[in-house]
Amino acid sequence: MKQDLIYAFEIMGKGMASIFVVIILLTLIVMLMAKISEARNNNSGQDED
Repeated sequence: MKQDLIYAFEIMGKGMASIFVVIILLTLIVMLMAKISEARNNNSGQDED
């Protein structure tokens, strides 16, 4: 019984770590997309002047 509980905690820990990594990855992707969008908007504004 105790071994099953330890095994369950290992699986739960891996799942929680995976979710944390995915959230960080999505945050970085959104930040990168915002910077790319900002750079495009700045470049298009310079072309009109």
